[in-house]
Amino acid sequence: MTDADFNFLRRLLHLRSGLSLSLEKRYLAESRLGILCRRRGIDGIETLVEQLRQGNNTALEHTVVEAMTTNETLFFRDNTPFDLFRNVILPEKLASNAATRSLRIWCAAVSTGQEAYSLAMILDEMAPRIAGWKVQIIGTDISAEVLERARSGLYSQFEIQRGLPIQMLLKHFQQNGDKWQVSERLRAMVELKEHNLLESNSHLGQFDVIFCRNVLIYFDVPTKAKVLGLLAPRLAPEGAVVLGAAETVIGISTTIVPDAKHRGLYRDRHSAKAQAASMSLSVEPRLAQGGARF
Repeated sequence: MTDADFNFLRRLLHLRSGLSLSLEKRYLAESRLGILCRRRGIDGIETLVEQLRQGNNTALEHTVVEAMTTNETLFFRDNTPFDLFRNVILPEKLASNAATRSLRIWCAAVSTGQEAYSLAMILDEMAPRIAGWKVQIIGTDISAEVLERARSGLYSQFEIQRGLPIQMLLKHFQQNGDKWQVSERLRAMVELKEHNLLESNSHLGQFDVIFCRNVLIYFDVPTKAKVLGLLAPRLAPEGAVVLGAAETVIGISTTIVPDAKHRGLYRDRHSAKAQAASMSLSVEPRLAQGGARF
């Protein structure tokens, strides 16, 4: 691959998906796009780039983006975000949404679906407490291919072994040939849609919880700011955002800010201010009572 072709691909990927492809990832582009060329009967990457340069093949551009997008995921990945969901976010939402009895969750960059189905399993555990509630889990991804895999709910033995507790496997999966399939009940809880995080998302509505994990790490700072800026209006009042362990909003966003008490959890700035004020009010009386002791 020539330098000119690689730089063209870098610009195209950034424009279409926000992906920031460093110079060190040239080998990755050559490997993945080489496979793509062989699958589609294209002579080589030079010919592929020549077709892309013509600028009239949106389908091919989309295929290249899919080939270059990382879709690494697993069930209950990193554990901490799911503990936050179970022990912090859900109790908050059960209290604050008691009047509407509704809960909307967005898994952005859902990939092959393990994150969305992990959340569905946690909600299934709490079925008695949310009986009569309208619960929606919306999973989106830029890749139509991985969304089809997610819809099928079919996973290999290797994928099942990565993070899924045995009791969850026995309760929520059935063996299907040499694979395991998520139960129909759980699949019905998850709605999957194609969506690019760089594009308008107003059609998705507002969410009480947004999981957007391990995707910002692939973007440069301006693109991270754009994505966070698009996420913020989708967050319902007193909603929660969960990012990946290696991700932060500090120095990037002023609309979504860290939660005062829980690492990895983020709020819109207005909710965060209200939370801080509430904590301050609860502390001040105790300080006043104890002041005479000093």
